[in-house]
Amino acid sequence: MSNNQVLKGVFLVAFGATSYGMLATFVKMAYDEGYTTAEVTTSQFVLGIIGILLINLFQKTKNKNTAVKASKRNIFHLMLAGTSLGMTSLFYYLAVKYIPVSIGIVLLMQTVWMGVLLEMILEKKLPSKQKIVSVAIVLFGTVLATNLINNEVQLDWRGLMWGFLAAASFTTTMFTANRVATNISSAQRSLYMLLGGAIIVFTFSIITQVTPFNFEIFLKWGIVLSLFGTIIPPMLMTAGFPLTGIGLGSIVSAIELPVSVTMAYFLLNETVTMTQWFGISLILLAIILMNINSNGKIA
Repeated sequence: MSNNQVLKGVFLVAFGATSYGMLATFVKMAYDEGYTTAEVTTSQFVLGIIGILLINLFQKTKNKNTAVKASKRNIFHLMLAGTSLGMTSLFYYLAVKYIPVSIGIVLLMQTVWMGVLLEMILEKKLPSKQKIVSVAIVLFGTVLATNLINNEVQLDWRGLMWGFLAAASFTTTMFTANRVATNISSAQRSLYMLLGGAIIVFTFSIITQVTPFNFEIFLKWGIVLSLFGTIIPPMLMTAGFPLTGIGLGSIVSAIELPVSVTMAYFLLNETVTMTQWFGISLILLAIILMNINSNGKIA
């Protein structure tokens, strides 16, 4: 593959990850205006599904029906996998309701060691020393990035719980998304996964929304949330990863972490200490280390 193609892949993955990184700050701003988690997630998924549906229709017209169509089995598996996508959004948004965005994104990054653990369970073999060292660095970096060494800091246990649940469901999403119905287009896969996620989100909304639903969310924040959360990132990252490879793509996508913290610092005026930045740097270092082979090349 040419350097130009790899560079194109890096740009696509980086822009997709940057979009994800902005998301939590927008959610927090919507909360500040009085919108509920149910309103935020519902507007994001409804408009996201409409957007991905339009993309599918455009591709279908452009390809003149030559693209591989999803079978009933594909649709069922993708919607089942998409339920974890819906849970990730719910858990993550609930987390940042109780804790700062800069802490929430660090908790979401626990997918690094959760992924290693899940891989060990599924493949029934111990991880390499390199991965074990990377996990240790992530855990130490997390202690610093969440500022737990400062005894004066008290984080709401609800935020921590939802943050870890978000990381667990996101780990499941990443594993299933790269293994289910890979023979069909990314637009089709995104659509059916969103439909699966919507079942979770809509059920949550029906149960928890005790006040009249504020439909103004659709115009005020729904468009932004759907673009940066459910349309742009999956489309760009599924197009970019085949060009970069998993190793380089994983490293580039880690830009989501500093972008999210920086957005929270400037737009939400969250305090981020030098100790926290050092912890964030350690987590990024661990992600790079995990994706470099014994020859010093990106795996």
